[in-house]
Amino acid sequence: MKNNYKPTLVVKVSLFIIVFFTVTIYPIAQVNIKLVSGTVTNIENKPLPGVNVLIKNKNRGTTTQLDGSWELLATPQDTLVFSFLGFKSIHEPVGNKTIINVKLLEDATALEQVVLNAGYYKVSDIEKTGSISKVTAKEIEKQPVANFLGSLQGRSPGLDIQQTTGVPGSGFEILIRGQNSIAAGNRPLYVIDGVPFESGSLGFGNASGPIIANANISPLSAINPTDIKSIEILKDADATAIYGSRGANGVIIISTKKGKASKTQYKIGTSTGVASITKKIDLLNTQQYLEMRREAFGNDGVTEIPTFAYDVNGTWDRNRDTDWQDELIGGTAYTTSVSAGVSGGNEQTTFLLNGNYRNETTVFPGDYNYYRATIHSQLNHTSENRKFTINLTTNYSIEDNDLPGADLTFYTRLLPPNAPALFDENGDLNFEDGTFDNPLAQLESKYLSKRNNLIANSVLTYKFSRHLEGKVNLGYTDTRLDESRTYPNTVFNPDFGLTSEISSIFKNQSSRNSFIIEPQLRWTPTLGFGELDILLGSTFQKRSASLLNQYGSGFASNDLINSLSAASTVLIFKDQNIDYKYQAVFGRINYVLDNKYIINLTGRRDGSSRFGPGKRFENFGAIGAAYIFSKEPITKDTFNFLSYGKLRSSYGTTGNDQIGDYGYLDTYSTTGVPYNGTIGIGPTRLFNPNYSWETNKKLNFGLELGFVQNRINLSVDHYRNRSSNQLTGIPLAATTGFQSLQANLAATVENRGWEFSLTSENFKTKDFNWNTSFNLTVAKNELISFPGLKESSFSNQYVVGEPITIRKLYHFTGIDAETGVFQFEDYNNDGNISAPDDQQQVVDLAPDYYGGLSNQLTYKNWDLSFFFQFKKQKAFNNFRNGTAPGIMVNQPVSVLDRWQQPGDSGFMQLYTTGSNAEATEAFSNYGRSDASISDGSYVRLKNISLSYLLPENILDARCRIYLQAQNVLTITKYNAGDPEQLKGFLPPLRQLSFGFDLTL
Repeated sequence: MKNNYKPTLVVKVSLFIIVFFTVTIYPIAQVNIKLVSGTVTNIENKPLPGVNVLIKNKNRGTTTQLDGSWELLATPQDTLVFSFLGFKSIHEPVGNKTIINVKLLEDATALEQVVLNAGYYKVSDIEKTGSISKVTAKEIEKQPVANFLGSLQGRSPGLDIQQTTGVPGSGFEILIRGQNSIAAGNRPLYVIDGVPFESGSLGFGNASGPIIANANISPLSAINPTDIKSIEILKDADATAIYGSRGANGVIIISTKKGKASKTQYKIGTSTGVASITKKIDLLNTQQYLEMRREAFGNDGVTEIPTFAYDVNGTWDRNRDTDWQDELIGGTAYTTSVSAGVSGGNEQTTFLLNGNYRNETTVFPGDYNYYRATIHSQLNHTSENRKFTINLTTNYSIEDNDLPGADLTFYTRLLPPNAPALFDENGDLNFEDGTFDNPLAQLESKYLSKRNNLIANSVLTYKFSRHLEGKVNLGYTDTRLDESRTYPNTVFNPDFGLTSEISSIFKNQSSRNSFIIEPQLRWTPTLGFGELDILLGSTFQKRSASLLNQYGSGFASNDLINSLSAASTVLIFKDQNIDYKYQAVFGRINYVLDNKYIINLTGRRDGSSRFGPGKRFENFGAIGAAYIFSKEPITKDTFNFLSYGKLRSSYGTTGNDQIGDYGYLDTYSTTGVPYNGTIGIGPTRLFNPNYSWETNKKLNFGLELGFVQNRINLSVDHYRNRSSNQLTGIPLAATTGFQSLQANLAATVENRGWEFSLTSENFKTKDFNWNTSFNLTVAKNELISFPGLKESSFSNQYVVGEPITIRKLYHFTGIDAETGVFQFEDYNNDGNISAPDDQQQVVDLAPDYYGGLSNQLTYKNWDLSFFFQFKKQKAFNNFRNGTAPGIMVNQPVSVLDRWQQPGDSGFMQLYTTGSNAEATEAFSNYGRSDASISDGSYVRLKNISLSYLLPENILDARCRIYLQAQNVLTITKYNAGDPEQLKGFLPPLRQLSFGFDLTL
């Protein structure tokens, strides 16, 4: 066989290999390559995992581990670049160093700097797959509010908040993406430093209801707003499913401030302010009022004014003219706040201790005060090997509320403008010889409440390895409320001759405590070209509550009215001890591939003691995905104006168990009625072990865009939530002896809408910055299905295809030109206007859209911000549950446009003193018709804040002086007072506050 082997070819190849290694490898071998290592931490000396450590101009590098450590082969000539989302990049020459420790500073201008607290985990804004909004301490601290919920109004898309009353200590009505449940609770879940916090009021309606709307005493007022670091609002399934049933209505996560590694700092601050009502109703003056009254008597055919018509017949001064809004709620409330704190620590141990004292008065006549003292403490310690960390956080508050027993706002619309003076010549309450029921007599009734609140949290963390971490979250809450409302005989006209035998008191002693244990494991391996994050945990929670509601009447003297033992009659309305147990397992798998493809899986299996055997456990879960398309080369080349772009979507289920405890059991209560000297018991609820979880299916699509190097950022979300298997009480026939049976309805409620959020950096120079943010929510609620609705007792309340927030009313058609009486549509053509057959006009009271616009401007040491809140909605006006014009009650000036003679038209029907039965009934129907609905839309200058930071060389300390205003100006067509006001209760107040903060 012929040999084709050619020695010359081998020689050539060998020579080439020798030359190649000589030219390339040998010089490299002469370079001093060495192992360089170190750690990366933040400003608080906490390790930063996942930081990119790259050699500049070379395609080599690594990332930091869970403890912030890293190691890399490099040469002295190399420069290392440390970069991480939300932080400023650092360039470090290697030189002769083998250990390089760096500390990254947050980059306030970077889009990636926003780190969101999703409860069980944290995620950067750029990598989130769910719908999460954030409100920072910077926004909260600029508002002079006692309850942090007031600082959230209009700040976040999808979050609708309404203040129930302007009385200190009162609560808020809150919905995240609409009302999901027909009858079960719609409150979001609140988590404070990892501890679920029950936001339901412990108030007793008979005690607090007359002064605090719906007896809604907000437990969240126990939190000092200046102790809050950030608030995250979790909305879609991806963000909330990990909370299972508790996240059905959204989650609000409150993170309080923590200590930082620094020299010990001392902070003191104080502020003082004034407050008053925002808007009055334009009521008739005396001349107009008396004209109305005389015309009403004439219409009724009364020629001689009755002796009891004191306002018209001359008993009362017909020249006297009083706006009772000024007299009863037109006062000035004063606020005072004082705070002091200390913080500091080193790399291993940090601490913080803050205290705050707040005092508020009211706009009512008299001396009433709300006091609150809070203590917030935080301690964090890390072992020397940085494997073990313990964090302790405690919030404790004491509240003392002294208020009148009734809200005088109700009386401002009742009293004639020429009613007598409140005090006589001797300074005593004036009853004008028994002809005047002095409204200040209601101030003889007193409401007192004392509340203590404790929230304690401990988090123990241990790092088994760079990729494996274990954590245990321990939490405890305890809330105690003691309230009473006295109602002495002195609230009545003394001419009635009533004694302390009719004096009474309502007392309420309530408490609620809860503990939670949540062990967790987190594993973060590198998988392929991406990062994997796996979380597994479980929850064990128990909540106990006790309620004691009592009533006493018949006292020998009003001096004994606060002692039930002195009452001749004592009744116990409620004496209960309630336990609620909850347990769950949960998990999360998150994978980030190539820094642009993200998938997030969350799941939870919940168990609740509120359901019967076989129905107590349910599974909930969600999947979320995101695609950062701006990182694609084709996007960068084609859309060079686009600096950031992301698509995200999610779908999943959450549940709802916000119903009463023991609802599936046969229950019995004491009757309170003795028989042969013995108090018996009677059945109060029927056994039904078959009802189960209400289910909420959530779908969300999101688009995020950044322009001009992320100086303009736009976020758009479209959501659709469907809540089914509705938990409600099904009404039963009276013959059963029960009002309802707790069960599930096959009804389905849908909430859908669009959310828009826009932020822009308008100007940025060395001395001047101007930033703007805007958010808008367009929402729609709809009852999708309700099998058997027409045959059910709900047929008069709901309509398939309409929102569950509707009211079914009479349809007002105008005034009969001949009789001057209101007319309404007779839907069933039976010749009568009657409910419910003729109440077919549907009006939705939920807002069509709402949002806010904020601007912040800084110039050197000056900082100015102003924020507008707006809402498009319909609302009930003054004629809802009002009195017919002509009766001895004042009216809005709009009633002057009235019918007077045949052929007339106008806004109001003929006046009557009540003798005209047809006109009186027509006015009653008017208040239950669509004529009682007005445009309640408004634009409100919600907040203005101006501050100045003194140069440190003046005081050798950091001192900030500020002026803040809340509810400054309201622009609205609503003619019934403040558009946020509940009828009969004090509206939110306009506040002005001045103060300073000093850091030493």
